[in-house]
Parts: sequence; C-alpha cells; structure tokens
Amino acid sequence: MTHTYQLTGMTCSSCENKVKSNLLVLPDVTAVEVSKDANSATISMDNHIGLNALQQALGGPESKYQITANNHSELAEETKSWATTYKPILLIFGYVTAISLSVSWQSGAVNFMTFMRVFMAGFFLTFSFFKMLNLKAFAESYAMYDIVAKKFSAWGYIYAFIELGLGLSFALNLSPVVVNWVTLIVMTVSILGVLESVLNKKKIQCACLGAVFNLPMSTVTIVEDAIMIAMSAAMLILM
Repeated sequence: MTHTYQLTGMTCSSCENKVKSNLLVLPDVTAVEVSKDANSATISMDNHIGLNALQQALGGPESKYQITANNHSELAEETKSWATTYKPILLIFGYVTAISLSVSWQSGAVNFMTFMRVFMAGFFLTFSFFKMLNLKAFAESYAMYDIVAKKFSAWGYIYAFIELGLGLSFALNLSPVVVNWVTLIVMTVSILGVLESVLNKKKIQCACLGAVFNLPMSTVTIVEDAIMIAMSAAMLILM
C-alpha cells in the first residue's frame, strides 16, 4: 500500500534526505519520496504503519518534522490492518463459536454449559494442532514470554500436549471438575507472561498458533486466555 502524508518542517535538501532515511529504516517500509516544496511524503509499505510510529521515526512529537494523514482515513487503515493481522484467530473463533452454538442448541435455546464445553474443546484442539505442526519452534517462541517456560524449557513441549489433552477431555466430557480446575490453573499461569509482555510493550511473536502465523503479542492474546479462564471458572460454579 502507498499513502501520501502532509509533512512539514523540511527546509532544504538535507532535511529531505534525513526524513527519507529515517522513514526507510522502519519495518515494512519499502519506498519513500519526500518533497519540501509540496510539504509531502509518499510512503509505500507492506503493512500499514500508524501515524505515531511514523512521527517517532522523525524524532517524536517535539520534532520540527510533523507528519499528518492527507488523503486517507487512519482509523480505517488501522482497522483494516488489525483485521488482516488477526484474521487466523478471528476465523478460528468464528468457526468454533458457530459449531458450539449448533451443538448446544436444544429445545429452542442455547445450553450454555454445552456451549462452553464444546467451545473449549474446539479451542484447545485447534490451537494444539497448530502448535504440533512445529513443536520445537513453538517451544522456543513460548519460552520468550511464558513465566514457566523461561525457567523450564521443556514446558513448551508439555504445554502443547496439555492443550491436546484438555481438548479431548472437554470433547468427551471426561472428569469435568478436574479438567476445569486444570484449565483454570494452566491458563491463569499462562496469562501472567502475556500480561507482562503486553504491559512492557515487548515486540515479540505470540505463540498461541505455534510458528505457523506471525502474530504479534497484544491484548488479543490476553482476551483469548481470559475467555478460557472465565469459561472454566463459570463451569465450575455452575456444576
């Protein structure tokens, strides 16, 4: 994609060269053309880059170079970029939700216990499948942020099989009390490392779908884990 921005503060050729070189070092930027006469910058990028990131590359809010959107909606572009980045997870949640609703629809209403059990079965089976595709890569990526995997490298390998076991247990409705307690404990421990990474704004890959998709660690990962924690807690309360 290519966008043209209004860029003020350039007064000479040296300014143009400095701005261009600063923008070119940003990840995903493939080409930059700037003009001090037109007060503009035309930037080509593989993925959308927000105005804040562009401004930081130019020296931050206090810089004499100020960049603003020109002929496009930043909100629309950021929404589109977000949807593209998280498309795999959105599709998985959509499919799992649809299947869970279909299975749990009984006598004209949704049986929420059945819905949650089927949803969690689908969630764990699907996510463990992607981890199993490259177990070594998942374990290495998981060890970058999980509080247990950081100290015990084998935990990443074990965790993938725990997810598989939980998925099968929910699908077969085996020992629901034990299975929900295990889910609650495992996912609570898992979310701690995710929270730490997101709050510290660490730019690392989320390992939730293994190494198949390059998903960034974000609040989406927190929501994903929180849903599992909430559902397991709810099922324990309702039993």
